[in-house]
Amino acid sequence: MEITPIIDSLHIPKDILRVLLILAIAWFLLVLSRKLIRVFRDYMHTRIVVAEDGRRYETLARVFRYISTVLIWLVAGMLALSELGISIAPILGAAGVVGIAVGFAAKSLIQDYFNGIFLLLENQIRQGDAVEISGKTGVVEDITLRFVALRDIEGNVHYIPNGQITILTNKSRGYAYALIEFGVAYREDLDEVYRVTRETAAAFRQDPEFGPKIQEDLDIQGVQNWADSAVVVRCRFKTEALEQWAVRRNFLLWLKKAFDAHGIEIPYPHLTLYAGQGKNGEAPPLRIMQAAGGD
Repeated sequence: MEITPIIDSLHIPKDILRVLLILAIAWFLLVLSRKLIRVFRDYMHTRIVVAEDGRRYETLARVFRYISTVLIWLVAGMLALSELGISIAPILGAAGVVGIAVGFAAKSLIQDYFNGIFLLLENQIRQGDAVEISGKTGVVEDITLRFVALRDIEGNVHYIPNGQITILTNKSRGYAYALIEFGVAYREDLDEVYRVTRETAAAFRQDPEFGPKIQEDLDIQGVQNWADSAVVVRCRFKTEALEQWAVRRNFLLWLKKAFDAHGIEIPYPHLTLYAGQGKNGEAPPLRIMQAAGGD
């Protein structure tokens, strides 16, 4: 059975048929590209060493899908216009002139795309990372070639153009430190405080929930500060990435209970009032000021 006579009987112009064929090929290439990207992503997932690599592959896969979609439909559109008898040379020339004008007018937009490309190629940021950008801290919810979307701890979403990213702090790489500071009274024996802290840390590492998240024993760095009413001690745990905050909060809870059990005082600010004294050394009489409106 020949298809050509059937097509001729439908009286469809050949240029329209070629345009339809171009669109069909473009659709097929689009489906094929997405399939290949999905196969590549699944293959790379089998070679994942750390969980962070999975987030990187997901981010790259989304960007590749976006780029392939734009390129395929752009080429298909140009070929379709050519088949319809519309010369694309003037369009390309006009696009070049307009592109230069838009380039000057949209310099920041172009910078967004270039920065976005390098952010992904250099593996600086991935979806699901906890980062600090431009004074905003949150989890990367979405990343494109133009912007990064951060969701902070209150649920707010911040959209930061890639061109404005000058300093990026990634808190999700490899490992982290749970930095812990606590104060004890000046009268406490610091050697005893260190002993109780290490014993508590050792027991904390045996906890089935938090123990696997800690990679090394507690590192007591020593006295950090002499505060107004306390000696501030600093220590830290090396933890898995993104687990440092949970480890810190729960270890402080364990430490509070341990200090209470051993009678180690966790002080609070005290205020001593000095009324002064007279010229002869005697204390001035105590005066009680009555509140306005009292009897």
